[in-house]
Amino acid sequence: MPLPPTPQRHLHPGAWWLWALGLATAASRTTNPLLLLLITAVAGYVVAVRRTDAPWAHSYSVFLKLGLLVLAIRMLFVTLLGSAIPGVHILFTLPEIPLPSWAKGVQLGGPVSLEGLVSALYDAMRLAVLLTCVGAANALANPARLLRSLPGALYEAGVAVVVALTFAPNLVTDVQRLRAARRLRGRTERGAKALLTIGVPILESALERSVSLAAAMDTRGFGRTADVPVHVRRTTAVLTLTGLLGICVAAYGLLGADGSGWALPVLVLGVLAAVTGLVLGGRRAVRTRYRPDPWALREWLVAGSGFAVAAMMLSLGPGYADALNPPAIPLTAPVLPLLPAAAILLGLLPALAAPVPPRPARPARPPRPARPKDIR
Repeated sequence: MPLPPTPQRHLHPGAWWLWALGLATAASRTTNPLLLLLITAVAGYVVAVRRTDAPWAHSYSVFLKLGLLVLAIRMLFVTLLGSAIPGVHILFTLPEIPLPSWAKGVQLGGPVSLEGLVSALYDAMRLAVLLTCVGAANALANPARLLRSLPGALYEAGVAVVVALTFAPNLVTDVQRLRAARRLRGRTERGAKALLTIGVPILESALERSVSLAAAMDTRGFGRTADVPVHVRRTTAVLTLTGLLGICVAAYGLLGADGSGWALPVLVLGVLAAVTGLVLGGRRAVRTRYRPDPWALREWLVAGSGFAVAAMMLSLGPGYADALNPPAIPLTAPVLPLLPAAAILLGLLPALAAPVPPRPARPARPPRPARPKDIR
């Protein structure tokens, strides 16, 4: 059954985060560079076709560069400090610096093997892809709408999280604006001197934004709470903490190899306890919602695609252990398993199911003046 024509509206920000967390879960289950690159391509394509013109929508490239930086730092540390994996193919040998006896197990310099570099590359790529998944959610989800969709019990904590998430996009916007201003004045925009001259205006802009945010929060009565009985508050705290602890333990069991039997019941009980605690805790928050974001079929499709990718990667783990995590010893070329790759491609569903974000109307061009007729 084909989907109806895609309307012009914003998708619920929670659906984007659930989709991105599903891709991140899939990335955490593999060190195969081909699958990790496929996850990055899926996230990048969805961001390219469904992002808006908002300032935070351009933060995906920043997270990509941050992932490349993490990759370079990891490879540099393995080269200088050595690797715990014994290698057969020695590429080169660095001068080894002797260390005192209390630093036993730490190595500076020495032989650098191909197996150690490949193993470090696999681990660093996994961390870099996790960062790109977070960057995709940050570029697609409106942080203000996400804050408005949080339960009342998490409102104050959500404000802190949203402010932290919007720091990087606002920083990128300020840097781009200041670099464009320097170009218009005929000054250089690269080098250490340019970086120092840009740093002070960026700090001033960040302080002004913080003061404006604090004034807006104080004007809107942030922090007001309703009168709730003491036993309700204690019950809320116990249920919320117990539920979150159960979810963390269940997540550890699901990501491990030995917790597949007991982790799922613990996860269900933890979610029920946390949801009950959040519902009771929402009675303390005194706030209203104006035009809440709907959660319709398209939100279910986007969030379900992320869950499907994560669930299929978790279920395929035992059967594709060598393909999902190729060993560095013996050194072999990674192969692309077809079934896990097909599971990752399910993450492309938001490119079709998510509504097209509304674009600002472009100003109409003024009419071209008529040419004067030739006088003969």
